[in-house]
Amino acid sequence: MSAAESLTVPKTIVLVGLMGAGKSCIGRRLATALGLDFVDADAEIEAAAGCTVEQIFESHGEAAFRDGEKRVITRLLGQPPHVLASGGGSFIDPATREAIRAGGISIWLRADLDILLRRTGRRNNRPLLKQGDPRAILQDLIEQRYPTYAEADITVDSADGPPEVTLNRVLDALKTYLDSQAKGAAE
Repeated sequence: MSAAESLTVPKTIVLVGLMGAGKSCIGRRLATALGLDFVDADAEIEAAAGCTVEQIFESHGEAAFRDGEKRVITRLLGQPPHVLASGGGSFIDPATREAIRAGGISIWLRADLDILLRRTGRRNNRPLLKQGDPRAILQDLIEQRYPTYAEADITVDSADGPPEVTLNRVLDALKTYLDSQAKGAAE
């Protein structure tokens, strides 16, 4: 058994951060390392809606998408502990953030603009980035969202390199967090 598998995770681990921060990539690896299931909130939303996130944005708008996202994340938090990759805007909603705070352990994968731009440029399914210059949009999102992401239980910098580097940072930070929670509960 690996050191990661020896961690007892009492709640769902919710990865938060901007698109391109590595929530799905790191989330899958983290789930495997911890022996937990991995769930991607966007995939769950698409399954519930019967269409893609992009189609929801186009047909119903961002507000309708965020409402569905809130319902799906709240439902997922009621399931046994797993690793959940949330959408980039989910943690910004106060009700969703409170649900995550109550039912999960939030980990912000923080990445700088150039990393986000490079990673998001690999796919053409980012509705928010189709509304203008991707660099300017991501910079605006960083300015708007990073102060709220900073409320996460744990912050880990997403490395510009092999995913294992970021995964190890997450595992180390998670162990430190869980140890501090256990120590606090014992006092």
